[in-house]
Amino acid sequence: MKLVTVEQMRAIEKEADARGLTYARMMENAGRALADSVLHPAFARRGTTIIGLVGPGNNGGDTLIALTHLASAGWSATAYLVKRSQDVLVRALASAGGEIQELSRDPDGAILTRQLKTTDMVFDGILGTGIRLSLKDEVSLALTRAGRLLAESAARPLVIAVDCPSGVDCDTGEAAPETLRADLTITMAAVKEGLLKLPAHDLVGDLQVADIGLPTDLPSLTSLNTEVATASLVSSLMPKRASDSHKGTFGTALIAAGSVNYTGAALLAGRAAYRVGAGLVTMAVPAPLHGAVAGHFPEGTWVLLPHELGVIARQAAHVLAESLVRATALLIGPGLGGEQTTREFMQEFLTTAAAPRRETAAMGFVGSRRGKVESGGRSMPPLIVDADGLRILSQMPDWDAMIPAGSVLTPHPGEMSALTGLGVEEIQANRREVALKFARQWQQVVVLKGAFTVVAAPDGRATIIPVASSALAKGGTGDVLAGAIVGLRAQGLGGYEAAVAGAWLHGRAGLAAARRLGASGPVLAGDVCEALSEAVGEIT
Repeated sequence: MKLVTVEQMRAIEKEADARGLTYARMMENAGRALADSVLHPAFARRGTTIIGLVGPGNNGGDTLIALTHLASAGWSATAYLVKRSQDVLVRALASAGGEIQELSRDPDGAILTRQLKTTDMVFDGILGTGIRLSLKDEVSLALTRAGRLLAESAARPLVIAVDCPSGVDCDTGEAAPETLRADLTITMAAVKEGLLKLPAHDLVGDLQVADIGLPTDLPSLTSLNTEVATASLVSSLMPKRASDSHKGTFGTALIAAGSVNYTGAALLAGRAAYRVGAGLVTMAVPAPLHGAVAGHFPEGTWVLLPHELGVIARQAAHVLAESLVRATALLIGPGLGGEQTTREFMQEFLTTAAAPRRETAAMGFVGSRRGKVESGGRSMPPLIVDADGLRILSQMPDWDAMIPAGSVLTPHPGEMSALTGLGVEEIQANRREVALKFARQWQQVVVLKGAFTVVAAPDGRATIIPVASSALAKGGTGDVLAGAIVGLRAQGLGGYEAAVAGAWLHGRAGLAAARRLGASGPVLAGDVCEALSEAVGEIT
């Protein structure tokens, strides 16, 4: 799914109209797509009574066309007009057997009350994507009445927002207080940026994109470089798992992680790598951690690293380098700590054991499967750097020249601040732009974590993960994400693809864990890790 601004969407529609797909045909296609979505068998148990809140613009037109198709299919369909005249689309609905009501003829709201008490579904088609807040009086009145009635309903009907919930600014994500909370938003052709910003996203519900017949070769469409991750996209990226596979088929993830103060980080990352399908996970940890975690992770194999008081020591660089032979991806960072000897370990590992010749690094969807970077006489597997590993990198001059191009970096905003020198507030205000800028500058894949995680590639592509959940606001969930990415990278996915798939699976796992526990507050990182299997099951 492409991500667009309101202005970009207007340009796409204008270009399509010039190519012969008229605005009227786009509206007809949108209305048909809405009706088809509701007629899908998944909605069968919801009933066959629907009311559309119909405004004066194109979204109102989409809604009227959908209601007409549903009425023709035998549904009880009602249009409740808000500032809309009795035009040709209204008359077409009436001819198909639909009922027409108007806000202007319902001074006390009795008609709307009766309709909402007996309907199974509601189309919210009052306002479209181009509105600016605050709302006009009639629209505010209609939404306020509808919101109150829906809140009081013993059996709340399913609310479907047409293109966007009425009252949402589709660029900024601001939302009027009267905006109805949708159970499902069916947006036309592409996802509008504001739908993936707060507070709007909390009003969107599930998000679907309707095909309105746009030519796929429109320059205004093909020039867009930002996608929204979907189940179908991630499914297409996942490795195929043939019945005659063996563990070697799915690679070896080598994870250098952990310290005496952060024992669980290594365990979470290792388990996550296995949960996304890695064939073998090798844990390179300070030797004292083995006794603490091995019993909880019988599937892992182990490289015990030299340590000083339970943290990885400088001399571990050579031990880790000797362990690269069979690894098909390497993760460094979760739970390392920031002690001087560990910083020396990172410096020595990158400068002597794994200094890359950058021109050999592979990137992108093509030519990036299982490629290793020849370096320092050894073969450097694809690299992922997370957590303390990133903070250590930020203290090393010219660190971006010391790691292979196309490595995956997974900073949260604080770690991104350390790497870039920008303030956290500046990063958060421009997440996608910042991620893209530094992905290009560093020639690395950047996974800027947080609500609506951004995955940015050096070539200018970006993918937004459409998840914002406090279920992921817990210590250790970042270790799970890093483990998922290295597990996918080990199986041969390119860096960008592994980051997109891993971040989407991680987000879905957080939501699944919250559903299972009944709330987001009780979710632990271990719950998210275990729920990765459910997320993988959604797409396989």
